[in-house]
Amino acid sequence: MGAATTREARAPRTERGRRTLRAILDAAAAEFGERGFAGASISRITARAGVALGSFYTYYPSKEDGFRAVVRDLSDAVKTAVAPHVAAAPDALSAEEAALAAFLRFAREHKELYRIVDEAEFVDADSYRLHYESAVARVAARLADGAARGEVRAGVGEVEAWAVVGMNVFVGLRYGVWAEDLAPERVAGAVNALLRDGLAPRGP
Repeated sequence: MGAATTREARAPRTERGRRTLRAILDAAAAEFGERGFAGASISRITARAGVALGSFYTYYPSKEDGFRAVVRDLSDAVKTAVAPHVAAAPDALSAEEAALAAFLRFAREHKELYRIVDEAEFVDADSYRLHYESAVARVAARLADGAARGEVRAGVGEVEAWAVVGMNVFVGLRYGVWAEDLAPERVAGAVNALLRDGLAPRGP
């Protein structure tokens, strides 16, 4: 709670300040993604951002605070990238397909996402947990809305939401970070067929 209060208190009030903070966050994501938390330095972050060293401390008291902010920023960026595709989907299961395709495209453009989030488990466990709990909450809400509309079976809830997120995380690792040998839409379609039909054999 204290870290969140610090971020809010140091939020920029001017357009110039917002641009500076954006540059710092982008540079920090690149630095942490390339070097990890231990290897990253505030001086390299500010050099990447093209700002004075003291600009970092204007917003973040420490490297840990900056790292925490990057995790939250990446989580928010994933949400922002996925949201319009979900909103445009005609039903709950189509929304999950669109969400995964959008996430794969995001992961391909931001390969640092996985290294940073994975390292958060050890640098700031609360940020790590919040990243995934927030994603699960969004999926659970979509599934609940779909159940209310009769688009998925009744009783679908938190367990299924965790399963969907878990599946998407590893699919994103394989087809977003390790290799890009299949189109996001093809991967998302295959995963969505699993959601729609399950693995049980069909009758004749």
